[in-house]
Amino acid sequence: MGAGKSTLGRHLAQVLDRPFYDSDRVIEEKTGADIPWIFDVEGEDGFRRRERDVIDELTTLPGIVLATGGGAVTVEDNRRHLHDRGCVIYLWTPVELQLARTRNDRNRPLLRTEDPKTRLRALLEQRDPLYRDVAHAVVSTASGNLKKVTDQILGCLAEHANR
Repeated sequence: MGAGKSTLGRHLAQVLDRPFYDSDRVIEEKTGADIPWIFDVEGEDGFRRRERDVIDELTTLPGIVLATGGGAVTVEDNRRHLHDRGCVIYLWTPVELQLARTRNDRNRPLLRTEDPKTRLRALLEQRDPLYRDVAHAVVSTASGNLKKVTDQILGCLAEHANR
C-alpha cells in the first residue's frame, strides 16, 4: 500500500505505449461496487476470490502494464500467474512512507484501524517474502522521483527481456 503501483503503472504504460490495467479498478468495474464495499459485504476472502479471477484474466493479455492490489501476492494462484506470465517488479517502500502516502485515503479497508502503522508493519512482514519470491526485480520507490523509478523499472524490463 502506498508504494505507487497505480501512479507508476500508468506512467510506465504511457512511456511504453501499452495498455494499463489496475486490478482493483477492474474489479470495481465488473462488480459496480467499490473495494471497501466488497470487503464489508464479502469480507477479505470474497474480495480475494474476485481478485484471483481478474488477475488470471488480465495476465493472459499480451503487452500490458498491470498494477495489482498490495495483497494480491497472498494468493498462490496470483503469484504463479504473475510470475509465469509477465515480468514482476516489486515496488518496495518503507512503512513510514506508506503511512504518509495513505494517511488521508479512506479507500483502504485494511487500514481502518486505530493503529495503521502497526497494521502496515504486519502486512509488510507477511507479504515481503511473497513479493520477493514472485518478483523478477525489486525497485525502491522511497525517492518519490517518478522519472528515476521509471528508469530503474525500464532497466529491469530490458534485463528480463534479454534472459
